[in-house]
This record gives sequence, structure tokens and C-alpha cells, in this order.
Amino acid sequence: MSDPRFSMPPGRPHDPHGGYEERGARRAGSDLRRFLGGSPGTVLVKLVFLSLLVGAGMAMLGITPHALYRHAFETVRALADLGFATFHDAGTWLLAGAVVVVPLWFLSRLLSGGR
Repeated sequence: MSDPRFSMPPGRPHDPHGGYEERGARRAGSDLRRFLGGSPGTVLVKLVFLSLLVGAGMAMLGITPHALYRHAFETVRALADLGFATFHDAGTWLLAGAVVVVPLWFLSRLLSGGR
């Protein structure tokens, strides 16, 4: 006797990956639509229209794509330099403190003897 939970409807080919072929094809299309936020054609038209609007606004303000990329690169570079400077300062503080702490620790270990 077969379990009705595992029976296939008649006339539909079984997909070896656990679903039906039709459902798998429909699901792949719905996954793409879900990812894009709509049908590919509609999304493309929206992106072209928005790109034209933003490009026109940038042109009115005198902003070029090259200037945007240059500014973004300089911002990332300045943040990296700031981070490296912080590590440099921390390293300097570490060495300055170690010059005092390590000899004092060593002397305390020598003077404590075998206690």
C-alpha cells in the first residue's frame, strides 16, 4: 500500500531534485523576479529612466562620474591613512610603555627570589 503523501499526480514527470519540472521552471523565474523586484524588462526600463534623470541632475550640478570616483577613492584612502596612523600611534605607545613596564616586571621577578 502506498503512502498518499509520497504519490505523484498522474501525467506529471517527476524531477529528481524533489519537485516537478514545471514547478522548478516556474520557481526559477519567480526567484529572478523576486531578486530583481519585477520582470527583467520592467526593471531595465526603470533603471534606464532613473539613470537619465540622475545623469541630468548631475550634469546640472557639474558633477562628473570621474569626479565621483576620484572623491570616493580619496575618501577610502584618507580613512586607510587614518587607520594606519592610529596603529602607528598605538605601536609607539606600546613601545614607550614597554620600556618602563618590562624592566620593572623583570626586576620584581628577580627580587622576589623563589617565593
